[in-house]
Amino acid sequence: MSIDFNSGIWLNEPRSWKADESGLTITTDAKTDFWRETYYGFTRDSGHFLGFTAGDSFTATIRIRGEYHTLYDQAGLMVRIDDTKWVKSGVEFTDGEPFLSTVITDGKSDWSVSEPFKELEDFHIRVTVINGAMRIQASRDSKFWPLLRLAPFPIATQYQVGPTACTPERSGLTVNFSEFSIGPAITTDLHNLS
Repeated sequence: MSIDFNSGIWLNEPRSWKADESGLTITTDAKTDFWRETYYGFTRDSGHFLGFTAGDSFTATIRIRGEYHTLYDQAGLMVRIDDTKWVKSGVEFTDGEPFLSTVITDGKSDWSVSEPFKELEDFHIRVTVINGAMRIQASRDSKFWPLLRLAPFPIATQYQVGPTACTPERSGLTVNFSEFSIGPAITTDLHNLS
């Protein structure tokens, strides 16, 4: 089911955003981030997130377009139960280039990066939650979906799901989100990348 971006609920609404038939465009505020404790010792829950309610199992997909230049510039898809249990997955600029990034948080944050493809100005993220597991995939063409992460994630009766963007080191990252949908959980074999 395709989602109307105007029907979501903001956590940390950005000063500048617009939703219309072409998608959602946001420009990040300064020093926005989601992180809990690990390595750095701080907790941040100031990133921009537009949430939509999903049931206890689902697959959500979104297209993300932007240009990332500054350390920790990031945009992607978030799944959230509360401020201590959430996941953000998408692009993050680190070590001089953009990577596909996933942060899984269950009390404390766990960060991983990968590079199944390098062109990250325009790509898709797909997250499936079912039976206490989360499957995260990325795609350049919305047809071939390499696996980014398979991880446990707390079971809940419902989740908040939607676009997220953060700029811990600056403001002014403009990102466009489109082709956002939430539907039944995909249950294909793990090595089926379609």
